[in-house]
Amino acid sequence: MAKCDEGYICEVCGQDVAAITDSDLYLRYVIGMVDPETLHTTRERHIRCNPALGQFIVDEGFSPIKCDGPFDKHELDAEFVKQREELVTRGWRRLKEVVKKQLPIVEYPLAHPKSVG
Repeated sequence: MAKCDEGYICEVCGQDVAAITDSDLYLRYVIGMVDPETLHTTRERHIRCNPALGQFIVDEGFSPIKCDGPFDKHELDAEFVKQREELVTRGWRRLKEVVKKQLPIVEYPLAHPKSVG
């Protein structure tokens, strides 16, 4: 099978990242952590396969993720955690919005991404 026929395969678990709302790559793109010029060459993961980022999604529609170890948000500065939760949650909600509205990829990023720390 050609690489382009494989879809987006998670570099952590090896499974298909079938939905954009499960995509760590597109979440990072939306919040400004991935440059649009490198989007097509950056490796993919499920959000759940990157708990260091996914733990910051705080939404009733998203089951919380626990991140063990030194990157556990409970071990980090409270103000940093608050800002990161706001940004990453906004980003995840934006992924849901781009699917619903069928927006072009250039319109995915948040209008005014805040500092990603």
